[in-house]
Amino acid sequence: MQAVKIREGIYWVGAIDWNMRSFHGYATGRGSTYNAYLILDDKITLIDTVKEPFKEELLARISSVIDPSSIDYIVSSHVEPDHSGALPFMAEHCPKATIFTSMPQGLKGLMNRYGVLKYQGVKAGEILRLGKRTLQFLPVPMLHWPDSMVTYCPEEKILFSNDAFGEHYATSRRFDDENDLPTILFEAQKYYANILMLYGMQAQKALKALAPFDIEMIATGHGIIWRKYIKEILGCYQKWSTHTVEERAVVVYDSMWGSTEKMARCIAEAFQQKGIPAEFYDIKKNELSDIMTDVLTAKYLAVGSPTINNQMMPTIAAFLCYLQGLAPKNHQAFAFGSFGWGGQSIQQVETALKQAGCTICHDKVRLQNKPSDEDLQEITQSILNM
Repeated sequence: MQAVKIREGIYWVGAIDWNMRSFHGYATGRGSTYNAYLILDDKITLIDTVKEPFKEELLARISSVIDPSSIDYIVSSHVEPDHSGALPFMAEHCPKATIFTSMPQGLKGLMNRYGVLKYQGVKAGEILRLGKRTLQFLPVPMLHWPDSMVTYCPEEKILFSNDAFGEHYATSRRFDDENDLPTILFEAQKYYANILMLYGMQAQKALKALAPFDIEMIATGHGIIWRKYIKEILGCYQKWSTHTVEERAVVVYDSMWGSTEKMARCIAEAFQQKGIPAEFYDIKKNELSDIMTDVLTAKYLAVGSPTINNQMMPTIAAFLCYLQGLAPKNHQAFAFGSFGWGGQSIQQVETALKQAGCTICHDKVRLQNKPSDEDLQEITQSILNM
């Protein structure tokens, strides 16, 4: 395991998790990385660690550059175990190291999780002098935990951003310009949609706080390091954090005997006739996190379910619960579905959409049994007139 030089005297020493396929229920089909960085200066500094099962990989990469016992400082940007899990292990191998974390939340979180180590809390604007370099600390609370912070090195113009601007993406190529740009931007959007969507206000505050910094490199906590497409990823975060939506539609449904599916296909086709591109998702065949990636920037959302045991389908209930947790904004939505005799599900879906913060833009579409051609024509016309 070798360290990767990202600047003279600065190395990536993290770990690659090629096989990770789920992160808190968010499907990670391309795996992930746990990024940590080593700075060689008068005071040798490690920024973040890795998930606990990868601690030996971290240690090996550090050892390819220096003796780990020579590390003076460890910066813990975030208490979550995918970044701090190897902290006790590294504290054993770096006996003189002081661990810097945000105060009070980082200090409290690390104490609760790992017990007493050699901690030192830092506040916004505090500066840590390494020698020819300095580190400036900037807490970014709720992006996406209360303890989260980023660290800026002005001499190198590097922002160590932890979870901000990252993506779950396993690759042996460390930099943005070494990877396919549409792929890494998609994974960044997926990461934002499924983890940070509900923290748009906090992301806006962070972007404003970072605006004075001259940034030539963003060293993230997951995925690639940005050095060429910094304006692009910052622009995406500006768009996503202000809940800017596009003239697109997402149609999500489950179906028992095909009737609700016919309605869903009709709705998607009607949007397209209206000149609005539509994405079409059978909930049984698609991951919630992939659907949410499209929902993030789509203006319209149509959700359909038949009725089973006086309720909506459990798959649609799970999707709507997931949606509510991410607190989307600026979406126009409506419910649709077929039923045999009760038909309660369609109102339940509409209620859940309202609870998620969506504006209802179309009367719920509720049809008994199999929709006729006339029913489908009526649905089409109602969408065209919307």
